[in-house]
Amino acid sequence: MTLLGRLLRNRRAGEAHAAWNLPNLPGPEQLTLTSRDFGDGEAMSLKHCAKTIGGEDVSPHLAWTSLPPGTAQLLLVVEDMDVPMTKPAVHCLTLIDPATGHLEPGALAARHPGPGVRILRSTVGRGYHGPAPVKGHGPHRYVFQLFALATPVDSAPTTTPVDRARPRALLTTVTGPVLGRGRLTGVYER
Repeated sequence: MTLLGRLLRNRRAGEAHAAWNLPNLPGPEQLTLTSRDFGDGEAMSLKHCAKTIGGEDVSPHLAWTSLPPGTAQLLLVVEDMDVPMTKPAVHCLTLIDPATGHLEPGALAARHPGPGVRILRSTVGRGYHGPAPVKGHGPHRYVFQLFALATPVDSAPTTTPVDRARPRALLTTVTGPVLGRGRLTGVYER
């Protein structure tokens, strides 16, 4: 696997197609997203990594500053910006009740999500999927992006129910204005 990582070392998705840069998700960057488990730009522990590489696949603690007035729903998107694909891989896609002030570790689990958390499909499946970059590929940035929406995602008329929609398709259908947004980046390398 190390050889494959080295061969793909210069191939990375980048941020051009990240949720943060989608034309329908701009908004004031007034939310501060933090974690007790790592600081912005710091390494994530093995506890938060995928079980396939020896981790526990436990989503980290997340907290955010006061939400803008009129926030109807929060959208949390976790993406790997450095995956060797054309677009970032969505590691978690979740809707959160704005009354939820923070997320405890493990709150993004597919089977037993935390209070006020609605788990949607990601690139890999449902729920939080921790880092598992190709060995030797170099550091990967896992960006936790939080959007405060004026309109709930599930109120928009679509042909596919929100719970069954593919992540990229769902992200492009978000129409409610973004009242505020914030991001936190964790790094992991094998």
